[in-house]
Amino acid sequence: MSGEEGAVATETPLAALGETMDLMTALQLVLKKSLAHGGLARGLHEGAKVIEKHAAQLCVLAEDCDQPDYVKLVKGLCADHNVNLLTVPSAKTLGEWAGLCKIDSEGKARKVVGCSCVVVKDFGEETEGLHVVQQHIKSH
Repeated sequence: MSGEEGAVATETPLAALGETMDLMTALQLVLKKSLAHGGLARGLHEGAKVIEKHAAQLCVLAEDCDQPDYVKLVKGLCADHNVNLLTVPSAKTLGEWAGLCKIDSEGKARKVVGCSCVVVKDFGEETEGLHVVQQHIKSH
């Protein structure tokens, strides 16, 4: 019972702020919800399969990816299959958001594995973060 109350208390301050969240915070929230609902493909191989099946709704690529062929392939697949593409500055950050890390007892991420590409096939549930990301995609 007390574990459920703690989970509710951590989500309430974010909603109570009333401020519009920035794109990176919104994207982090969308990726976490998608991961929780099993709708996240992480890495080039999984991501390419989802895009090829026309099941992808959003693709996120790390800007610091040092393999130009990798970047060219992901951008080409997204363009061919009309998948929206967003970029984030760091592969480590994207890996943490995609759940490729261990969470210690203090709630901090440890042993984060970098991830250059993440594809969302199911957003999970409607959140404010999802609306922010969708508005950004429509405007760009």
